[in-house]
Amino acid sequence: MSHPVTDITAQDWFQAASTRQVMDALEKACPGGARFVGGCVRNALLGVPVSDVDIATQLKPEETMAALKAAGIRAIPTGIEHGTITAVIEHEPFEITTLRRDIETDGRHAVVAFTDDWNEDAARRDFRMNALYADRQGKIHDPTGGGIADIASRKIAFIGDARERLREDHLRNLRFFRFSAWYGHEIDATGLAACAAEKDGLEQIAAERIWKEIYRLLDAPSPLASVTAMHEAGVLQTILPECEDLSRLSGLLRIEDGHGYRFTGFDRFLSLLPRDEVALRVVAERLRMSGQERTRLVKFARAEQVFAPDMSDETAKVGLYNEDDQAAEDLILWQWSEDPDKSWGPLFSLARNWERPVFPVTGADLLAKGIPAGPAIGQSLRELEQVWIRNGFKMKPKLAE
Repeated sequence: MSHPVTDITAQDWFQAASTRQVMDALEKACPGGARFVGGCVRNALLGVPVSDVDIATQLKPEETMAALKAAGIRAIPTGIEHGTITAVIEHEPFEITTLRRDIETDGRHAVVAFTDDWNEDAARRDFRMNALYADRQGKIHDPTGGGIADIASRKIAFIGDARERLREDHLRNLRFFRFSAWYGHEIDATGLAACAAEKDGLEQIAAERIWKEIYRLLDAPSPLASVTAMHEAGVLQTILPECEDLSRLSGLLRIEDGHGYRFTGFDRFLSLLPRDEVALRVVAERLRMSGQERTRLVKFARAEQVFAPDMSDETAKVGLYNEDDQAAEDLILWQWSEDPDKSWGPLFSLARNWERPVFPVTGADLLAKGIPAGPAIGQSLRELEQVWIRNGFKMKPKLAE
């Protein structure tokens, strides 16, 4: 785990010419009126990579547009009604948002008013560590009074009344668990109790946003503690009632630790689910999964081959040949996670790395041998393929004739 830092000024994103160019443009229009905010400040202080640079400003949106254009910077009004402008320099985006305060919230969206008060802008955010600002000199501003301490202790704490923050935007419920998995040390008891109490509000959130949060949570390096807290609070059952327990997820993470694998969020998601096609179709529909994701779930449920940890490579290859590649890998991993102490490792490695051979005989070959066109061609191909498989995917000279 990375260690928190106190000085962010030497970091590449802070020193980048493009970053300085954007800040110069904003500062020229409003001296002292632009600060880095949110994920870039949080990650910089936590010592983890910064991917996106967000800036908060006292400039109104139209003033931000004018300041950027005056500096020759491309400005896109991506969310101008909410105060957000995107500056683009050599394909690198900077999201710049006018300071705001909430006028009205409904659990999904907020009606905002612009302000020049940093404290008001901070008060509408979710967690104290996300309400840290850094000016262009690198000085950290902590309007809530708890963000810097939370960075040091890796505590994910809501700003003010946790239940009020959740009622403003119920997606924050899932964000609490995701941030706890990625950046937290121990689950904050106050936040956990609030998430449990407000879990029914998740019914208001779009399915696509819920699925995105689930995936990002499960993709954390060590998500088990956070998912366990989520399950004990009843939040996981609210969005994924098909998940009865976390034993397979626990087993899967043990496999990762013991065998050096790093599975994806989707691999881990499968460990939470029963291998039942009807149930998996319901999950895919509820979470509005992509066509590719739905297909993967269905193929996993429909996998017909029988695999066992003690089977020979020859037998395993027959099963792998007759099964969809991804479905076979998913099935073996799902079974392995049920009992991570069993010796599934060689079979799983085979499933991941074996290159499916190509049957070397075609219909044209049989026609050339004088077999008449028609159903006999297909039947002969199937029979030859089975002999080829039984022969270790090798074609005997006599068969080739």
